[in-house]
Amino acid sequence: MKLWLDTETYSEVPIANGTHAYAEKAEVLLLTWAVDEGPVQCWEATERLTVPIDLIIAIQTADEHWWHNGGMFDRVAMKWAQPALYARLTYGKWRDTMVQALAHGLPGSLGALSEIFKLGGNSKDKRGKQLIRMFCMPQPKNSTLRRKTRSTHPVEWEEFKEYAKSDIRAMRELHKKMPKWNYPNNAEELNLWFLDQRMNMAGIYVDTELAEKAIEAVGAEQNSLAGRTHEATDGMVSSATQRDALLKFILAEHGVSLPDMRADTLERRLADAELPEPVRELIAIRLMASTSSVSKFKRLVRGVSSDGYLRGLTQFNGAARTGRDAHRLFQPGNMMRPTIPQSDIEIGIDAIKAGCADLITDNVMELTSNTMRSVIIAPPGYKIVVSDLANIEGRVAAWVAGEQWKLEAFRKYDAGTGPDLYVKAYSEAFRVPLDAVDKKLRQIGKVMELMLAYGGGVGAFLTGAATYGVDLDELARTARGTILGSVWEEADNFWEWSVETKRNTYGLAHGTFCVCDSIKRMWRASNPAISDVWAKLENAARNAIDNPGEDFRVGKVTFRRDGNWLRCILPSGRALCYPSPRDEEETITYMGVNQYTRQWSRIKTYGGKLLENICQAVARDVMFYNMPRIEEERYSIRVRIHDELITYAPDGLLYGPAHLSKLLAIVPAWAPGLPLAAAGFEAYRYRKD
Repeated sequence: MKLWLDTETYSEVPIANGTHAYAEKAEVLLLTWAVDEGPVQCWEATERLTVPIDLIIAIQTADEHWWHNGGMFDRVAMKWAQPALYARLTYGKWRDTMVQALAHGLPGSLGALSEIFKLGGNSKDKRGKQLIRMFCMPQPKNSTLRRKTRSTHPVEWEEFKEYAKSDIRAMRELHKKMPKWNYPNNAEELNLWFLDQRMNMAGIYVDTELAEKAIEAVGAEQNSLAGRTHEATDGMVSSATQRDALLKFILAEHGVSLPDMRADTLERRLADAELPEPVRELIAIRLMASTSSVSKFKRLVRGVSSDGYLRGLTQFNGAARTGRDAHRLFQPGNMMRPTIPQSDIEIGIDAIKAGCADLITDNVMELTSNTMRSVIIAPPGYKIVVSDLANIEGRVAAWVAGEQWKLEAFRKYDAGTGPDLYVKAYSEAFRVPLDAVDKKLRQIGKVMELMLAYGGGVGAFLTGAATYGVDLDELARTARGTILGSVWEEADNFWEWSVETKRNTYGLAHGTFCVCDSIKRMWRASNPAISDVWAKLENAARNAIDNPGEDFRVGKVTFRRDGNWLRCILPSGRALCYPSPRDEEETITYMGVNQYTRQWSRIKTYGGKLLENICQAVARDVMFYNMPRIEEERYSIRVRIHDELITYAPDGLLYGPAHLSKLLAIVPAWAPGLPLAAAGFEAYRYRKD
């Protein structure tokens, strides 16, 4: 028996602060429910304080309790607003149609899903947004009536109740129409979701004092930088954050044309010895003014619960298609890479807390940005133990494609008998001895490995070069002599073709472009199996789209079309799902959420992109496979960031990074031959190791 449930709640705290901060002041207004296909009922919790007996019976006797976003919202609100009723709702019975949607490549919004599946009479009521603004949140401060209720607006209240019932009908209908392969029919995935829910309810302990002091330091520094900008521009630009005004001033007053205010653009121009000193100062101010992620600190302070924990940070299956987590609120997945040594960060933390950050650095904005990770701390009696799967996507790509030399290189490196893989990659591509690969050349090898495995070219290499600090001009000067003439000729022809057809040359000089393109070609030549698998994956996907019900296997994965869904079945048994696939003349398309517009629209894919999806998905499955065992060993998982686990463990010698890493790198039963390794650290304050 299935029980369908939904709540409508009120709180003085904005939901933008996060569900857990919101929930501490929340009250349940309505709770709607239905048993199987039965009528939808509504309990007006503010009018009738006693829980209806038939609702209690339904909760006790139902096999499954279905919600939409119940794990991230309703459960949290119920815990605070209806603790006695919440206690009757056990983890083992919870199910979620939002997670069901996300697990199959669909958007999570009930409204969007209703439109996609054309629910008609069972569609989510669009009038609902207006009614929620009316009854579920306080009215503007200048309103005479600060809160609208059943008593003040009885007609609209009856509409509100019908809207709440429509959510149950929409949820129930969507559950029938959506696939169930990955969730809830996959028992392992269901249990992993339960673990995820416990993790989100536990949260991370945070140093709110550091966050608050960082906000103060940034505010003071912003005022100082604005003053310097105003003075340097004779009052024509009041702040360095005014991009267009600053660009216009620099061009008009100094004759310097800048294409944009991107950090990489400005950093390159600073290296120009002929740049006028006033422009150099303005660029430096601009870079400082735009470095601090103060909004993260503010979200943390607003979202932290009264006990000092920040909760609800990850959405299970939130990353489109791959099944990786999406991050919420504090967004731990996109914290900037450190730009100063860890020892300086630790000194900076004390200075920020003491209110004297400006006494130890000329760039307060950079310092505060570098302390972002540092707000995550261990609670008393515990320590943070972190482990990260080493180059997991590179390992999976080699394993999926069957790139044997690279698999063997990973195994030798893990055993301590072979070189670093980035050194090996450079050596293989450039055909130079291993001992000739110095630190700078290794960094090029790292960019090659991380950016070129999915069919990317010059653009992908540039992105990696910016991330890992590769100087492109120096690269162009030093690498030219190591490139074979035939490779250079191909790159030069590609440059000419790109110019003639007005393709993107990324603003690069001819020589720099050709060096980057040559590196792409050399990497592909040294990785023939990975380069070949792109076309094999694309062909298998096309064949599956054109031949429903048939399996098309490529190495470790199988493509199959079932109804209106293209599935890529992974070694774990989970499937990547591509709704409404089409085999078009030059590309494959499917319906999905566009990562830029956030709209449901048709998306193109190709062999390299399919491999990227597969590698990220398999990397996710490796980590998730080992999480239950890690929890059994008393490491409490609190956040997953890409391929890294952040855990709390009892303070002492029994728990540590070596032990955690050993657990994380256990090869799953479904992945024989996949070389795995992990490494980490322990501390009382989180950092980038």
